[in-house]
Amino acid sequence: MADHPELSLEERTARRDAVGALGAALRDVVDAAVRTEVSIEDLSAATVAARELAERLRAEGRDLHQVARVDDPDVGERWYSPVYGPGNPVAPPMAATQTGDGRAEGRVTLGKPHEGPPGLVHGGVVATLLDHLLARAVRAAGRGGLTATLTVRYRRPVRLGVPLLGTAEIDTADGRRTTARARLVEEDDPGTTLAEAEGLFVALRPDRAAQVFAPTGRDIAAWTTRSGDG
Repeated sequence: MADHPELSLEERTARRDAVGALGAALRDVVDAAVRTEVSIEDLSAATVAARELAERLRAEGRDLHQVARVDDPDVGERWYSPVYGPGNPVAPPMAATQTGDGRAEGRVTLGKPHEGPPGLVHGGVVATLLDHLLARAVRAAGRGGLTATLTVRYRRPVRLGVPLLGTAEIDTADGRRTTARARLVEEDDPGTTLAEAEGLFVALRPDRAAQVFAPTGRDIAAWTTRSGDG
């Protein structure tokens, strides 16, 4: 795939709006696709339309290692993240925020595309949400790192269609290693823990980071050691 020129701030804002609008429309399609009971004829017609859309979107693209122009990977901002990315049709998407003291929270309501047992959220999706909040809390504290270990305890079934609140905070920080904890509850029942997690994050050394992220052609800081770190 050919490289595309960097965007100005104004251009990136406009493109993010367009990417987000397409992502929202595609999430509607995904939801409809996993809930539909239309006729075989309508399924066939929808298949043709979907393939035509895919062909149109592939007219210009990037390869697996290229970073999207709407992203800011230096601070971990990914517009096609499978957890919160506005442009990703498989993302819920979670609305996440963080504070500089190493805390993060996210709000999300999950539907049929993320179903495991009937009417319940897939356990792997729960783990993914918690892992993201842990990582966001680590970055909020000015620490870099990739997930080294993730321990999830499922306390209660997580229901589809219910507004959820996830919170995370860092626990310990030592050199390149940071630990954090996270918790998931229903917004209307914050006293009942649905799932909780603990994660260990290890920041990459600069030489290792250069190796890992070399295919992107970018100097990426969000998952690496910060200045002053060991």
